[in-house]
Amino acid sequence: MSNKGRVKKAVLAYSGGLDTSIILKWLIEEYGCEVVAYSADLGQGEELDGIPEKARNTGASACHILDLREEFVRDFVFPMFRANAIYEGRYFLGTSIARPLIAKAQMDVVKLEGADAVSHGATGKGNDQVRFELAYYHFDPSVTVIAPWREWSLNSRTALEEYARKHGIPVPTSKKFPWSSDRNLLHISFEGDVLENPWAEAPEEMYVLTVRPEDAPDQPEYVEVEFEMGNAVAVNGERLSPANLLAKLNELGGQHGIGRIDLMENRFVGMKSRGVYETPGGTILEEAHRAVESITMDREVMHLRDSLVPRYASMIYNGFWFAPERHALQSLIDHTQQTVNGKARVKLYKGHCRVVGRDSSTDSLFNVDFATFEADEVYNQADAEGFIKLNALRLRIAALQREAKK
Repeated sequence: MSNKGRVKKAVLAYSGGLDTSIILKWLIEEYGCEVVAYSADLGQGEELDGIPEKARNTGASACHILDLREEFVRDFVFPMFRANAIYEGRYFLGTSIARPLIAKAQMDVVKLEGADAVSHGATGKGNDQVRFELAYYHFDPSVTVIAPWREWSLNSRTALEEYARKHGIPVPTSKKFPWSSDRNLLHISFEGDVLENPWAEAPEEMYVLTVRPEDAPDQPEYVEVEFEMGNAVAVNGERLSPANLLAKLNELGGQHGIGRIDLMENRFVGMKSRGVYETPGGTILEEAHRAVESITMDREVMHLRDSLVPRYASMIYNGFWFAPERHALQSLIDHTQQTVNGKARVKLYKGHCRVVGRDSSTDSLFNVDFATFEADEVYNQADAEGFIKLNALRLRIAALQREAKK
């Protein structure tokens, strides 16, 4: 059953670009409802300039811009990094982890405004529609969701521009770059245009956060990152808030060309797509976190956690941040982080981030008395013979069986 004529007020996730500006006007025209614009500040900087004015000029009754930067890093990025979650072994989930927070805050605006519907600009081909809507339904199982890309007939750039001109929405006469991008404190992503050819190299002018590794300084830079219970708390001895810490690592990594990645990923809806990503601070954070874990975390606990990481990363990628299975896994992951206290030293040089030191004054499991290659009095090397024979027993029995069959 169509909700047209039944919706009184909708809150739109609004970026100020052409697509969401058209959606704002389309909702007013097609649904005859009041539209409230909402934008989340996740660290995209100047992209938020002028949004309230644009929204009002296009017909919005109100516009909310919420500063979510600290909440984003503290309650979404950091829990994910405590798990070392990387989708398909390569993608740092920069877009994926932002969507549940954007949707959560959007539902807060719904309550504040007394609205009865939400809308977003995600297409019917992508992952974001799933991420947004799973979160909406988590907070209000009966909310009305309007996804214009799944409804309207504006199926081409030409059609969108014609609609915009007809309704007095400014259409950019020239777009500096033809690809689409999404930015927050964790990363910036690029899709479309030349990237739709998997063989074509991403043009250098695409990159925003990082210098070309070949142009990075000829001298390496050493950075120390300190952790408490798996969370980064200081850079080079300076304690920083979560958002400021990640911004600092972005700055340091970007200067050395750290964190560029070009990949083909498997979307939840079934197709493959290509994305180019810049994640300078996240790359440093992940390397440093693993280094501190390596000296403080029990082997079997680490292996158990690591066996669950692909599943956890898929939950985030597919939009199940608020699902009970993610909460259950997070509890286990956070338990493993109680001893992850210490610091790591990383070396940044021309696109490479390499751990060169790790230390923990309180929780280190490294004991030089046991590990040394020099003489020691705490480890009897002869004990290894029995250990090896016990572990080889099943292999020896199998070998005897093979011999008996000959």
